[in-house]
Amino acid sequence: MRRLRAPLLIALSLAYPLVVYSCLGRFEPRWLALFLCLLAALRAVATRERTWLWAALGTGALALWAFLDNAALPLKLYPVLVNLALLLAFGLSLRFGPPLVERLARLREPELPARAVAYTRRVTQAWCVFFLCNGALALATSLWASDAVWALYNGAIAYGLIGLMFAAEWLVRQRVMARDG
Repeated sequence: MRRLRAPLLIALSLAYPLVVYSCLGRFEPRWLALFLCLLAALRAVATRERTWLWAALGTGALALWAFLDNAALPLKLYPVLVNLALLLAFGLSLRFGPPLVERLARLREPELPARAVAYTRRVTQAWCVFFLCNGALALATSLWASDAVWALYNGAIAYGLIGLMFAAEWLVRQRVMARDG
């Protein structure tokens, strides 16, 4: 069961906007809050990192708000919370180091040259900008867009943008590596 927690959490998080959208007209928001509680519980047991424990607490607070007020808005704010948690994880790693992308790079290559360390810092900064913008768009769709637009952005477009960001970084990295020999 322990090995299934992380993949289950990822799958449920990815499916979350589409599940919420498809269920909003069929069920009251308070019952969908139970799904959000499940995500909070899975996140809490899947990690020991402080940022994600706070995210689990925030997720639980959104679920409680949705349940008590029978409101859809807190359910729609979950992607905003995830972007905020990722922004904090990447941003705090810049402040307290080493940057998150450097940690990931060192898993493959423990002895990174100084240029690579500087590059990973810039990539971490780029991800911070991405999560700030993506979170702002997620918030805007939560507050002002229809449920369909919210689900389309947070359940498809945002994932496409993440993939585009990964692809762009990979292409830039190939260029940098070729230039540096």
